[in-house]
Amino acid sequence: MLLNSGNAKTNQDSAQDESIQVTRNLLLNPKTVSYEHLDSESRQLVLKTIEFFETKGKEQLKHDDHERVWYADFLEFSHREQLFATFLTPAKFGDGAKRWDTSRNCAINEVLGFYGLSYWYTWQVTILGLGPIWMSNNEEIQHKTARLLGEGEIFAFGLSEKEHGADIYTSDVGLTPQSDSGWLANGSKYYIGNANEAALVSTFGKFNDSGDYVFFAVNSQHENYELVKNVINSQNYVAEYKLNDYPISENDILARGRDAWDMALNTVNVGKFNLGWASIGICSHAFHEAINHAANRHLFDHYVTDFVHVQQLFIDAYARLTAMKLFALRAIDYMRVAGSEDRRYLLFTPMVKMKVTTQGEDVVNALWDVIAAKGFEKDMYFEMAARDIRALPKLEGTVHVNMALIIKFMANYFFKPGSYSETPRQTAPVNDDFLFRQGATKGLGKTRFHDYRTIYKEFNSPNVKIFKKQIRLLKILLVVGKPSKQQIKDFDFLLNLGELFTLVVYGQLILENAKLMKIDPALIDQIFEVMIRDFSKFALQLYTKGSTSFIQQRICTRMVKRPAVNPKQLQHIWETYVYSMKDQYEMNP
Repeated sequence: MLLNSGNAKTNQDSAQDESIQVTRNLLLNPKTVSYEHLDSESRQLVLKTIEFFETKGKEQLKHDDHERVWYADFLEFSHREQLFATFLTPAKFGDGAKRWDTSRNCAINEVLGFYGLSYWYTWQVTILGLGPIWMSNNEEIQHKTARLLGEGEIFAFGLSEKEHGADIYTSDVGLTPQSDSGWLANGSKYYIGNANEAALVSTFGKFNDSGDYVFFAVNSQHENYELVKNVINSQNYVAEYKLNDYPISENDILARGRDAWDMALNTVNVGKFNLGWASIGICSHAFHEAINHAANRHLFDHYVTDFVHVQQLFIDAYARLTAMKLFALRAIDYMRVAGSEDRRYLLFTPMVKMKVTTQGEDVVNALWDVIAAKGFEKDMYFEMAARDIRALPKLEGTVHVNMALIIKFMANYFFKPGSYSETPRQTAPVNDDFLFRQGATKGLGKTRFHDYRTIYKEFNSPNVKIFKKQIRLLKILLVVGKPSKQQIKDFDFLLNLGELFTLVVYGQLILENAKLMKIDPALIDQIFEVMIRDFSKFALQLYTKGSTSFIQQRICTRMVKRPAVNPKQLQHIWETYVYSMKDQYEMNP
């Protein structure tokens, strides 16, 4: 019996050690990351991308950022190594390792965000520009695009306009039919990344005669394409461009009518997912830099990391950052299994865009409270992080726009679950075909989700249990204190209600991934400790709204909960995960 007991303990210790190691590997460390889940060629390309930046070094990286140097060196690297061509050419139009694989694309998203948002941005805008092309039925332009990618070209997405923003109901770009054949395009687009050098700019507009929507492709180097200016002060070129009697033939048309409309929204569905990953990359680099600084700085006879409030700030930042990555990793799985009968990704994608990026702001804010004035210094990566982390919640639709989408799913999520088989991790090296044939963008109210309660029932740590009580109270609010017609029109009211809903979804996918990846239960409980505080904050904000009814107020006050605080757990998180990151990574000078 003693021998068996000893073996059981050994097995338990081994499992715990494995769990700790997996958990430690959650955050990107370019010096140690291996990308074992990727195939050999993909792995080598991601590691070569890391090597490019480490060879470039932080001093040159910061110089190019400050002097707003166009990233020709990175684009030359991409051409030489066929990075964009390999990762962004669907298998149908390429050979070898060429495919559109969301899992490995997110590895590049994270790496580029880690080293600088400008490098991520040219990749991101190329993805957006390619979306309408790969979604179209125009095989001639598709084959041309595959060839251009191989030649190292970049692409752009001409959707937004100066006067209308991303309001695609209204477009001032129009195609006028010509008597002989084809059309002449006139009008301008605004805030269009890569539009200075894009080989093709996928442009959204209308036919002037019929008023139907249209997507068509133009070349940024054409004489009738006027590059007005770069509208931002950055390494990026975010252009205003004008089309002045630009000739368009049938071969340039990507889609018409409803197909063009759906193409615009479906492209954004693919592209917005990347913003959360850029935020994860930025926060990871900032975390390394912040812990290195704080752990080596001696003040008032103590190292900065000896102070309890500093440890709490770091633990909160770490919990938020690991939660961001756990959620985003799990969302990849639902992107990759999506199909005409499984559209759950339509909820999870805007959440990666909206929730993960706003959490990124909270992470950087906490780290900045620790390193204080150091965060302004020109030689610190953190200076870039503090600036760039603000951009991501505001791109590809604001937080408010994405929240309006997310709220549409709330009733079905809570009260009408669908039946789905369990979704395993999706890391197979296959092409994600469905992303380019998503179909009509209407009928969101019919989307069903698997029952969130299933995974919540499998976790019963102190803070998960408290959070489940908050969920039950939210459901009571939706039934007993159902928002009135007037409240439904009050977007400020719905925004706070939506924040409560997104926390439930956020927790669900975090728990699913914790189970799949065997993440340390102590970290998961600590993540929920933070989420309880966030839930309480939004419940209190909902309580204070002028339109909140008496019954809604009563339920909101019950939602405000105190998390279970475990000093031993805090010490475990601090010593095992946070402080252990000290001096583990610093970018080459």
